[in-house]
Amino acid sequence: MTKTVPPALQKMGLDSPMALVLHLPMRYEDETELLSIAEALELGRFRSVQTQGVVIRNQVLFRPRRQLVVSIEDAGEVLQLRFLNFYPSQQKQMAVGAHVRVRGEIREGFQGPEMVHPTVRALAPDAPLPKSLTPVYPASAGVTQTVLRKAISSALKDPNIHDLLVEFLPSKLLAELLPSHQWPNLEAAITLLHQPPADADTQTLLDRTHLAWRRVQFEELLAQQISLKRAHSIRQKRRAPEIVKATESGSKKSIESGLLKVLPFKLTSAQDRVWDEIGHDLSRGFPMNRLLQGDVGSGKTVIAALAAARAIDNGYQAAIMAPTEILAEQHFLKMQEWFEPLGVKVVWLSGSLKAKEKRLAQDLVESSEAQLIVGTHALIQESVHFAKLGLAVIDEQHRFGVRQRMEIQQRIGSELLYCHQMMMSATPIPRTLAMTYYADLDVSVIDELPPGRKPITTKVLKASRRNEVIDGVKEWLAKGLQAYWVCPLIEESEALQLQTAIESAEQLTLALPNFKVGLVHGRMKSDEKAAVMAAFKANEIQLLVATTVIEVGVDVPNAALMVIEHAERFGYAQIHQLRGRVGRGSADSVCILMYAEPLSQAAKERLQTLREVSDGFVIAERDLSLRGPGELLGARQSGDAMLRFVDLQRDAWLIELAQQAAERLLAEYPDLVEKQLARWLGSRAEFLKA
Repeated sequence: MTKTVPPALQKMGLDSPMALVLHLPMRYEDETELLSIAEALELGRFRSVQTQGVVIRNQVLFRPRRQLVVSIEDAGEVLQLRFLNFYPSQQKQMAVGAHVRVRGEIREGFQGPEMVHPTVRALAPDAPLPKSLTPVYPASAGVTQTVLRKAISSALKDPNIHDLLVEFLPSKLLAELLPSHQWPNLEAAITLLHQPPADADTQTLLDRTHLAWRRVQFEELLAQQISLKRAHSIRQKRRAPEIVKATESGSKKSIESGLLKVLPFKLTSAQDRVWDEIGHDLSRGFPMNRLLQGDVGSGKTVIAALAAARAIDNGYQAAIMAPTEILAEQHFLKMQEWFEPLGVKVVWLSGSLKAKEKRLAQDLVESSEAQLIVGTHALIQESVHFAKLGLAVIDEQHRFGVRQRMEIQQRIGSELLYCHQMMMSATPIPRTLAMTYYADLDVSVIDELPPGRKPITTKVLKASRRNEVIDGVKEWLAKGLQAYWVCPLIEESEALQLQTAIESAEQLTLALPNFKVGLVHGRMKSDEKAAVMAAFKANEIQLLVATTVIEVGVDVPNAALMVIEHAERFGYAQIHQLRGRVGRGSADSVCILMYAEPLSQAAKERLQTLREVSDGFVIAERDLSLRGPGELLGARQSGDAMLRFVDLQRDAWLIELAQQAAERLLAEYPDLVEKQLARWLGSRAEFLKA
């Protein structure tokens, strides 16, 4: 560690000159303009402004809470500054009589116009203004912009920094890939971003489309693509079982062909195509790493079952892992129904099993008596030892963390073998996300729904019409159909969410005395949940009140109506997943999104989109633009490997350039690959391999 870097910066990972110079501004402030207080009062209600004046009052108030209130004056005009969190040093800096320059937005306070938590500097009235934009850096608690700017400025002057930022990408390669882009070299680009000159294009710096930003974005994407492509090539050098289609002879019956015979439906052409792709992967001698995407209800589970059947035909075990007990249990029941008549031993393994049951399940897995194992993340705990695992299927893979998806390896005989992996997701991955974070995965898409699946009508209604909705539910149930009633998402309090669900169930029971109302929520024991779900499936319960535990995996064809309360609190993917629980039978299906007012612009757009659009891929693209990749990937999954400077939608055209450059570097300049990875990713390269 560099001794000159303060401990607070070291905690942020800024422990070397290189780390500091790659800590680029998240935005810029324009301090090149100075307004009088009179001008600021006129313009500062719509944008951040800079003004100055002499402190005429400085007092700490204790009502309604402790706060520092300072008044400054300039040419007879007064502006109030309010600080809800402050240090004694700030009180001192703004002592009566001091001249200060302040920057912030002006709003109407209780006692007139005020700035809340403005940037403050004690300066002489004639202190010169900066000639360029002032960078604002990402910072953690207790680290000021002044400390960061000083450390970064010092790092840029470090005698070794030129060598660290040296241009090592071949000019020939850059000229071929970027013939029409006159990008600066890396050192010049980074210096400009930290210290933009007076004549720099302000707008392109702010929206990150300046050529200096482009160069940095390209470099970061290049490192990420190299890491993923290299992981792909490492995987192809590993050994995995060659799982091929079994041939039937005499008494030896193929489980795969037996499964196809017992299925109550014929595969769609999309399922046939996807199964061909997966079957081809399984037959190769290196581990499959395939993502199976398909909208809710497209029939991914049957493809997982066919892959498991082929693995079992070849003498290997197969495992299916899901993120929640309710989804894992749905898979288990379905697999039991399909496989047990074919003589396959299906075993259930989850964290909620009693110690004795868990030990028995683990023994069956270790002895290879268990051929198909279904469960939650309990499958990958250290106490579980597979005898001969050939295939792992991971459902809703974005709900698992990076380290939970690392390949399972084992010794089979004298050979170290990796199992084939298939990830499934009903949340479609937008193309740009697939090109960056999933570049190491082969992707299959089931892009048609099974015949007979009807489109779902989505309606958006105000919460004030709740009684009308309940009357509509009563008419619906009177037709012999069933319905879901999903309670509002209250992320900050699971207890409050549970309380709301219980209250809703009680109210609906009173409102619908002729029908049985059931309740299912996340805090119930798994056997209680299973009992309620079984009763709902058997139509012993007509209306199921639920929290989002029914988001995935529940299949009740007679349930054709869904009401979602406080739909404005749910994201795109959640509503799309919930809506997919209906439309599974022959009846016309409806999803009602009830919302409370006032509605934010973002929530309004989201509900409007969901009413008009049923295509999961379109919804996923909208979701990406709203939330960014971090939430779509799952924070744990993306680990530390998030792209810091790239916006996947704005910079999508750069991804293809980076992919081409990564291929060329790996093929023609292997000596430069390690340098690029070390510069941009360091230890984070491991996360991208998962």
